[in-house]
Amino acid sequence: MAIGQSVRPLPQGRKALKFSIRHSCVGAALMALAAAGLSPTHAQDASVTAIPTPAEPNAIPLGTGPVKGATAPESWFRQYGVPMARNISTATLTPVLPAPGKATGAAVIVAPGGAFLLLSMENEGWRVARALADRGIAAFVLKYRLRPTPPRLEDFDRQLREAFANVGRTDSRASPDEAVAGLPEQIDDAVAAITLVRARAAEWGVDPKRLGMMGFSAGAMTTMVTTLARPDLDLAFIAPIYGSMERVTVPANAPPMFGVIASDDPLFAKKGFGLLDAWQEAGRPVEFHLYERGGHGFGLGKEGTTSTGWLDAFVSWLDMHDLLKPS
Repeated sequence: MAIGQSVRPLPQGRKALKFSIRHSCVGAALMALAAAGLSPTHAQDASVTAIPTPAEPNAIPLGTGPVKGATAPESWFRQYGVPMARNISTATLTPVLPAPGKATGAAVIVAPGGAFLLLSMENEGWRVARALADRGIAAFVLKYRLRPTPPRLEDFDRQLREAFANVGRTDSRASPDEAVAGLPEQIDDAVAAITLVRARAAEWGVDPKRLGMMGFSAGAMTTMVTTLARPDLDLAFIAPIYGSMERVTVPANAPPMFGVIASDDPLFAKKGFGLLDAWQEAGRPVEFHLYERGGHGFGLGKEGTTSTGWLDAFVSWLDMHDLLKPS
């Protein structure tokens, strides 16, 4: 089943941002994600090793189209002990459903991170989805389209290593308000995923009114720009995990937000909490967890830190909002 939907045009008067990785501060920050966001929980081998494309028998193409200018095929590699994908030009959605006796009817789209150059499919995708399903929440891993990277793995590895130069720069800011104009493909993919889950809600045992979206790093940016660009989606909740903390223009009907970041995150910490301020000033529900340690890219949590408790806190928050109970 292929579903696609165009992004609603931006309001007149807003300048379109040329989202150039090389020439913008926003791009510099996102480029740094490719370096900092790859170490999931502990120090491992940072070398990039090609691996065969894994079988994804349950992946459903979203029919949102190819990536303009992309010529290299999708390819997979291993770094820090986990599989990752790049050069994704066909968006897919993979359902990870709870056992029938556990299903609560709640559901979440899960968007992995990777600076829009790669996707950390295991650490921030499949592993998270399985943990949610174990807790009775239907999860749907969104493999969204990415910017093209060099065909040769060696050149791609060099690109990632060069990105380390941007990590920790205080002038590297990633504004979701500005990023909306530069991420039309990612927004289209998220909208298609939401539309698909709602269309097949009965089949998958999902309450379409209790569907939300969670994203990690660049996936958190995808979650936020989708919320800003398409407030008509009426999501039940959003959960940006170690994403940009920049202030945004909050839609009047913005969903409840659950946020997570570590105070030692080299990309987004120590730059204020404008996002939280904006949500509170708009009178919208928000819960936020700032962990002392965890760095960036910790997925379900960094071993030996309290960041390992964020998923259970998230589930408790959903329960507090009656999202784990039938409508």
